[in-house]
Amino acid sequence: MIRDMTQGSPSKIMIFFTIPIILGNLFQQLYNIVDSVVVGNFVGPDALAAVGASSSITFLFIAIATGSSIGCSVVISQFFGAKRLAQMKTAVFTALTSIILLSLLMTAIGLLMSGSILRWMSTPAEIMGDADIYLRVYLMGLGFMFLYNICTAAFNALGDSRTPLYFLIFSSMTNIVLDLLFVIRFHAGVAGVAWATLISQGIASLLALLVLFLRLHKINTDEKSRLFDGAMLSHIGKVAIPSIIQQSIISFGVVFVQALVNRYGTNVVAGYTAATKIDSIAIMPMINIGNAVSAFTAQNIGAKKPERVKKGLRAAFLMVFIIGGLLTASLYLFGGSFVGLFVDTETNREVIAVGIEYLRVVGTFYVLMGSMASFNGVLRGSGDLRMFMFCTLANFFCRVVGAYSLSALIGEAAIWWSIPLGWLVGLSIAGGRFLSGSWKSKSAIGD
Repeated sequence: MIRDMTQGSPSKIMIFFTIPIILGNLFQQLYNIVDSVVVGNFVGPDALAAVGASSSITFLFIAIATGSSIGCSVVISQFFGAKRLAQMKTAVFTALTSIILLSLLMTAIGLLMSGSILRWMSTPAEIMGDADIYLRVYLMGLGFMFLYNICTAAFNALGDSRTPLYFLIFSSMTNIVLDLLFVIRFHAGVAGVAWATLISQGIASLLALLVLFLRLHKINTDEKSRLFDGAMLSHIGKVAIPSIIQQSIISFGVVFVQALVNRYGTNVVAGYTAATKIDSIAIMPMINIGNAVSAFTAQNIGAKKPERVKKGLRAAFLMVFIIGGLLTASLYLFGGSFVGLFVDTETNREVIAVGIEYLRVVGTFYVLMGSMASFNGVLRGSGDLRMFMFCTLANFFCRVVGAYSLSALIGEAAIWWSIPLGWLVGLSIAGGRFLSGSWKSKSAIGD
């Protein structure tokens, strides 16, 4: 399943590489969606709000894992594209060792600070207990989430987007069964869905690690690879650290926005939670297209074939416009029904109204977001991390500032109108950088 993306039709490679990534991440989003649907329908809207209040904090840890995997994926892809296979394997092993240590540190910090952070975010008193329980159980499975992210990054860097899809399907189905079992049969409430996620992620991450080791073992190299290499960690760190900082600042922005949401009461929190769960699924294809562009770019930069990147990017834009248009239409037509999956539509009309408004505003601009993600994929894959970092931070800075400054004028609607504002700023910066051509000389691995 390993694919050399430096040969063959760029458009064909991009499309067939991207589709499994999109499908895989749709299944990954089922983790959070099923959690929310089950607690919203079988426990109540307060429980749904509790999951939403703690989810903005879990996003911080997800962001650190994502930033780490970005650094690893770029370096692994560029070594693979350059056919420096021993160094590629060393990069994978070094990344795995480092990420396990980092995840243990993050778990300890999270467990110590979870209650304090929830209080600082003005979490409503009626959902504080459940939010704290959900967050603590989630944090105990943080190592599995970090490990799985790195394994997936390694598979994608090698041009294999199908293996992660298989694991995600298995993991998502396991999560659904355990959610229903723990909540309906054992009446475990919010804690039940958190334990279901931990168990399903744990099984998937360990299986992914095993398959990755078997896959790497079959790759023959002239030189001997190392299980850990300080110089390789430095290579990875040059890409990963800016990505971690960038992703962490983004997640802090999400926490600040959640704190603003919490000020408007439980109904707005629940409606916002339901809408963002739907949005996270709808927007995932746009993000996945950007990730596919990143892997494609990295391999071709490693092979010193930057001219292929533009051809791959054209295929990405075609997918963005087709998929983005379909998503926008779907949310306008069925947004109310989607939000209604989370809470009873008759007794929670204010929650439904908040969710519908969010989806219609944000969903209108999915093509804008997908275009930004595609340009960002080129910057990230080429190793132009400073500009990628600046672009993404500018996007979220505008979102946070816009949400708080406009809230005095239009209330909670400022929270969702600020999102496309940030996308527009990010697209302008990333598109300008691509057109300049400066990204072509930013290899992360050197000659």
